[in-house]
Amino acid sequence: MINDIKTDAKTRMEKSVEALKTQMNKVRTGRAHPSLLDSIHVDYYGASTPLNQLANITTEDSRTLAVTVFDRSMIQAVEKAIMTSDLGLNPSSAGAMIRIPLPPLTEERRKDLIKVVRNEAEQGRVAIRNIRRDANSSLKALLKDKDISEDEERRAQDDIQKLTDLFIKQVDDALAAKEKELMEI
Repeated sequence: MINDIKTDAKTRMEKSVEALKTQMNKVRTGRAHPSLLDSIHVDYYGASTPLNQLANITTEDSRTLAVTVFDRSMIQAVEKAIMTSDLGLNPSSAGAMIRIPLPPLTEERRKDLIKVVRNEAEQGRVAIRNIRRDANSSLKALLKDKDISEDEERRAQDDIQKLTDLFIKQVDDALAAKEKELMEI
């Protein structure tokens, strides 16, 4: 029972850290990266389809993304979807390829993005602490039902706290890496 609670908590904390990293990848830095376009969906014959299923996304250089659409009739729809996304990108099509230049970030914009990233990290920490709280309340319920002893509960809570510290450190590391990436020119 205790191991099930620990395993469940660890799995949920891993998912929280992965979700945070996914959110941080969406924050645009000065460098071109194909994952910037992961959140874009295109209306493909009536179905909302992720862009990476309709096109090949590559980086031409450090400031330019190249999108090669598989179905040439969809070039206009893909271009429109990129333009209307909240990323602030301005694509230009050249035949079968769409080029997306990434404008350099201003110092003010970098500081705004760091605030956004710090907020995301704090949400990740809160999610991990909520998982710890759920696991500890499950342990207290087991103790109340006399399924485990107080010593077992205390040891299990210590283990869950160690897990929590480990995953919060991963969140902090991801935040530090993203801040460093944002401040590079």
